[in-house]
Amino acid sequence: MKYRIIIVILVCILLSAFHMATEQLFVAPENWPETTYDFSKNPLTLQKVELGRKLFYDPILSKNNSISCASCHSQYSAFTHVDHDLSHGIEDRIGTRNSPTLMNLAWHKSFMWDGAINHLDVQALGPISHPDEMGEKIENVVLKLQQSKKYPALFYKAFKDSLITGEHLLKSISQFMLTLVCSNTKYDSVMRKQTQFTTQERNGYMLFQKNCGSCHTEPLFTNLEFENNGLAVDPTLNDSGRMKVTGNKKDSLKFKVPTLRNIEFSYPYMHDGRFKRLSDVLKHYTSSVLQSPTLSAHLQTPVVLSSNEKVDLTAFLLTLSDKSFLFNPKYSFSK
Repeated sequence: MKYRIIIVILVCILLSAFHMATEQLFVAPENWPETTYDFSKNPLTLQKVELGRKLFYDPILSKNNSISCASCHSQYSAFTHVDHDLSHGIEDRIGTRNSPTLMNLAWHKSFMWDGAINHLDVQALGPISHPDEMGEKIENVVLKLQQSKKYPALFYKAFKDSLITGEHLLKSISQFMLTLVCSNTKYDSVMRKQTQFTTQERNGYMLFQKNCGSCHTEPLFTNLEFENNGLAVDPTLNDSGRMKVTGNKKDSLKFKVPTLRNIEFSYPYMHDGRFKRLSDVLKHYTSSVLQSPTLSAHLQTPVVLSSNEKVDLTAFLLTLSDKSFLFNPKYSFSK
């Protein structure tokens, strides 16, 4: 009887340790909003997250095995790219938009610049099947993975089934992306009362709250909505934004508000990557916003900033950099 009790206690300890380990795969920061993602329908496990990480970095997902998710979403640039304005795909094809950053996705209710995808578990299907990105069919990806030497064993380890399916493929990638939580910036430390802003950063924070906070809402630094920010239409791209998805003229020129976290590293800016520097962005909002029927209500009143105020605002924006996120080995390529 004594040994049975000891065995039960040991089993309970092991189960508790396993539960704590899997819990640490995703940690919601204190005082943040409730997540949108329903974890009960795709519970995180270390095996699935690791499988998703390998798939994220593997060009096998593309038609000619040359482009991976990480090709356009580099960790060191906040999971976007910085070497060109528009995304590049297979066979040197050029996309129509700048790749968005990937972080804090558990709080998002829609994905892509126009919200064409409404669930993270199917988000990867968009770039995989897009002709100017990965240009592949999901059934071909599944076949390639099934024929590979390593993936059947990895899928068995994750799902207890070596038969690879499109659903398990997509859910693995979403599990990895869910772990990409950015919450350790200087701004976050200030909010946790662990440090203080400099005078310049504090001035910039007040300017931010007054002029930017309605769309770039704390702590995610996006309101997760679609806004027309007064950009002139690129005549070559002629991108109507959200209206391409809804068909509603009221959504014309509206794009999803991007997060400002790690903005120091996520240039070029805007949906088409037209601005290379933060100073270009501030110049747009203070002198180049175009009036139109769908212009964001938050931009109806002109933004007025002096040269010194722009410097202060930039100083605050730099407090949104999270190098522990950008260089976290858990998010890097894994053999």
